Amino acid sequence: MDIHPINIGFGNIVAANRIIAIVSPESAPIKRIITEARDRGQLIDATYGRRTRAVIITDSSHVILSAIQPETVAHRFISHKESNFNP
Repeated sequence: MDIHPINIGFGNIVAANRIIAIVSPESAPIKRIITEARDRGQLIDATYGRRTRAVIITDSSHVILSAIQPETVAHRFISHKESNFNP
């Protein structure tokens, strides 16, 4: 299985095949997911002190905080999928 990197800002990379969801941090349920991940030791803060704009949830239950918009991360994810599509 190949690892396909997705840039989530500031030179930080996430394996595209491990991403389950890319969501906004605004809602109470997502804030609860972030808090629970912090308590479990599975929170990765890749914001470099900036405001969290995207929350990435992986198949290993890790939660990654990013300072770039969810739409931007999703666009990079989709662009990557399309560039590797072999009909």
